[in-house]
Amino acid sequence: MQNLSHDIEMHILELLTGAEDEDFIEVSRKSLAETFGCVPSQINYVLRSRFSPEQGYLIDSRRGGKGYIRIFKITYATPEEKSNHIEEIIGDSISLRDAQRVLEKLQSRELITGRERLLVEIALREVNDNGQKIFGLNKLTREKMQADMMKRLLSGLMLA
Repeated sequence: MQNLSHDIEMHILELLTGAEDEDFIEVSRKSLAETFGCVPSQINYVLRSRFSPEQGYLIDSRRGGKGYIRIFKITYATPEEKSNHIEEIIGDSISLRDAQRVLEKLQSRELITGRERLLVEIALREVNDNGQKIFGLNKLTREKMQADMMKRLLSGLMLA
């Protein structure tokens, strides 16, 4: 299944690359499933796991006989738009594991460098580890602090 998911992802990325003049591509879930000899739910899985806002994509779809899937690559006109997008992804609280996953995606999208990622991770580990040991913070409070710190650090990086 991993190879099939990868093949579907690569096919969609090729379509996106070939559509540079457009803001999106439009594909049929049914025709993709037929092309790859799989069930439509496999297409849904690839879209959810590999074309999410975290990865830099928005999906619009309509099911049914004349249904479609539109895949938009997120672009930013200003650093503020980029910063706002990142704040939306992070939300009001975030676990250390989810924060690391978001940072990994931001680095793979070249929105931050490896060094910036490492610096943010170190700061978040301090909140996570020492928040409980030194200040006696519960998990929910630590995760809210991590989200706030992550948003501030990344916003500063985006606007710098």
